[in-house]
Amino acid sequence: MAEDERRPSPDALLEAAKAERRGKLKIFLGAAPGVGKTYEMLRTAHALRKDGVDVVVGVVETHGRAETDAMLAGLEVFPRKTLSYRGQTLSEMDLDGLIARRPAMVLVDELAHTNAPGSRHAKRHSDVEELRDAGIDVLTTLNVQHIESLNDVVARITRIRVRETVPDQVIDSADEVEVIDLTPADLIKRLGEGKVYVRDQAQRALKHYFSPGNLTALRELALRRTAQRVDDQMVTYMRSHAIAGPWAAGDRLLVCISDDPATGGMIRHAKRMSDRLKAPFTAIYVETARHQRLDEAARDRVADALRLAEQLGGEALTLPGRTVTEALVTFAHAHNITQIIIGKSQRSRWFEMVNGSVVHDLLRRATGISVHVIASEQPDPDSNAARRVTTRAPVRSADYKAYLAGTLFTALALGAGVLVDEWLGVQNISLVFLMAVLGSAVLHGFLPSLFTAVLSVAAYNFFFLPPLYTFSVGDPANIWSLVFFTGVAMLASRLTARVREQAEIARIRARTTAQLSAFASKLAGIGDMDDLLWAASHQIALMLKLRVVLMLPADDDNAASLYPASAYPPDDQISNADHAAAVWAFENGKPAGRGAATLPGTQRLYLPLRTERATVAVAGIGRDDAGTGPLLTPDERRLLDALLDQASVAIERVKLVRAIDQAKLESETERLRSAMLTSLSHDLRTPLAAIIGTVTGLKAGQGRLDPVETASMLDTLHGEAERMARFVRNLLDMTRLEAGALDLKREPIDLADVVSGAVRRAGPVLTGHMVEIRMPGDLPLVQGDHLLLEQALFNLLDNAGKYAPHGSAVRVQAQKDAAHVKLRVEDEGPGIPEEARARIFDKFFRVEAKDHRTAGTGLGLAIARGFVEAMGGTLTVRDRADGEPGACLEMTLSVDPRGDRVMEEATA
Repeated sequence: MAEDERRPSPDALLEAAKAERRGKLKIFLGAAPGVGKTYEMLRTAHALRKDGVDVVVGVVETHGRAETDAMLAGLEVFPRKTLSYRGQTLSEMDLDGLIARRPAMVLVDELAHTNAPGSRHAKRHSDVEELRDAGIDVLTTLNVQHIESLNDVVARITRIRVRETVPDQVIDSADEVEVIDLTPADLIKRLGEGKVYVRDQAQRALKHYFSPGNLTALRELALRRTAQRVDDQMVTYMRSHAIAGPWAAGDRLLVCISDDPATGGMIRHAKRMSDRLKAPFTAIYVETARHQRLDEAARDRVADALRLAEQLGGEALTLPGRTVTEALVTFAHAHNITQIIIGKSQRSRWFEMVNGSVVHDLLRRATGISVHVIASEQPDPDSNAARRVTTRAPVRSADYKAYLAGTLFTALALGAGVLVDEWLGVQNISLVFLMAVLGSAVLHGFLPSLFTAVLSVAAYNFFFLPPLYTFSVGDPANIWSLVFFTGVAMLASRLTARVREQAEIARIRARTTAQLSAFASKLAGIGDMDDLLWAASHQIALMLKLRVVLMLPADDDNAASLYPASAYPPDDQISNADHAAAVWAFENGKPAGRGAATLPGTQRLYLPLRTERATVAVAGIGRDDAGTGPLLTPDERRLLDALLDQASVAIERVKLVRAIDQAKLESETERLRSAMLTSLSHDLRTPLAAIIGTVTGLKAGQGRLDPVETASMLDTLHGEAERMARFVRNLLDMTRLEAGALDLKREPIDLADVVSGAVRRAGPVLTGHMVEIRMPGDLPLVQGDHLLLEQALFNLLDNAGKYAPHGSAVRVQAQKDAAHVKLRVEDEGPGIPEEARARIFDKFFRVEAKDHRTAGTGLGLAIARGFVEAMGGTLTVRDRADGEPGACLEMTLSVDPRGDRVMEEATA
């Protein structure tokens, strides 16, 4: 093993150093409530206290369980902090007090708990993190259903979704996770004995949550999640202590990918082994210097194999390395790989003798790792038919300049050698020529440097070895010098060229990775589909020098409705034949068009953009030439695949966001529809019943009722009809607002006229109230629509009349404030609760009234705000200026700049 492999991992050591400065966290993890997590935590606390550890109970929820209550005896219970919320007094853990007290360990029950409003952190697990940052150790409890990544799984098992979750990184950062396990039979027995819930709750829990099947599945989840955390801890420990391993505590599979056509079968074999062993697998391709000499078909096979591994649920990696064996063994030791899968070589014995055998080297060096050598399977000729697209050979520029440069380097070395030989008398002039060989290898690669080496050997022999100026060698010793110089020159040329190739690979990979990373970051920040498609088409066109069009279906997933959603350049058009190829590609999920097996006569190649769910779009690419041959080189095709994969995920993300927004809109629409129907059925029925009752009384009492009774019943009839008319008018006004059909007239308005008109109309509603109007005489004219403003003010007065008690005052007052006029309506009712202020202007929202008969449809304030905002003003809820209880609704209206001129014309 190399020296650097025996060194501890710097990252692991850094993580260990950070952990030393923080408090330790131990989680008691249970599969379900009632397994004894809190009891075990308290038992551990008693044991630590006996050992002299300063233990404090920060918060423990016993839920009335006698056994747990008894365990609190003898422990210091830190007082909780009280918070007031909505008239209730709530208690939470006193985080600041505990940090000031600084015990060695704190007990914090129910890690997933949501703190009361007003607490510093919304979740209790954030309190725990702050305690740990202060250097305090924490013991805590958690149920598996509260782990964020398992929340959906538990919901599918139990059909109950919990809302309080803990991020997985909290569990991953724990120093210890102890599973508190109890068999389903024992837990159900405890439940029946009333040791978990009271008897009625226990019976309901047994029917819905605590079934034997549910509990068994939850136990497996808890054990697996704990095993995952323990496995991560083991790998971290091995890295920080430079333990080569592997430690076979759990299986990890590594499959070695090559350019062999049968690699796909080997990956499928690894997937089957992974499923049998319930172990993860990683597919790795080691990119050596030989990778640059592979033909394009072999490179395509490597890319397809990596893609297949990802599709089968494995991790696919490409690593640079000097040799395949060295890279595999190093990776396996670093990641605790227990089994390596490699294919049997089909190369000749002569090739293995010259280049070595990866299988044999791996068997010798993979100490402690099981190596599976898999016989090659016949490749499936149609396995990649869905991606088969003809590619063109890459254009390689002639490298005559490299050979001319090698000649120049040799000439310069010759000149330097002559000077050195004449003036310095150095014997080993061959080293000067060796510099020329190295320079050619660094700048131009292996073949030009090999040419330079041959030329340098010839020049060295011709000009410096006697007999001079001939290619013959007189001294036998010089023959060996020339042979060794030739070997050294070629070896140096090869090694230097290999370093150059690896550096070039790293440079190309870094550039491509940077471009893809920038593209992914750009897509992640885009939420609009048009912007996303433009960014994708522009990036593809920029990186590959192509004409690009992205097509989406206008009607859900109907391929016939495909249309060009974005194109680069923007004026690009597609023909009917191209549209047909795009439709075929969308429907079949395979390429079509130029260079493909289907409809190859079109001008563009059409590629489906697919995700795991479905095909989301089609990308059409073309060039300015009018040919029908292949468009891309294999390298360009692989880059295009990476770009399209990112674009596919981004398009699906935007579509899902749209679907979520649409679902929210439909849910809100359904809620409003239900609220409207409920409101109409209740609020219109009341005046309608009064009208029907009054009319029935009038008909039954014809000729027998005196005029006073008749007039009273007619007043009732008129009042209820007016009330019903107001409800209908509010509905019509709200419809006009939502449809944007307001006929708005902007004109200077005298607020005094508006106030007098609204108060006069609201007279029946304000009967029994004292109306006070305070309007300054120098109030300027405001800008707006007279009718809409009067209706808005009437709705405010109507609201005050409904909720203010009989005999109280309703005040209307106005004042000038810079370029605005503020108009307030105040009452002496119960006021608007703080928690209702954010929703008071929502449609169909009503604050609970003491007299339910006076409540309206919940549209009045929503309409008033809509009218005021349409006129450029605002309507807000405020506290009364005198600090007394009651509601205060304030309009802010703009002063009309034409006001002074209008007043002068009116008084002229």
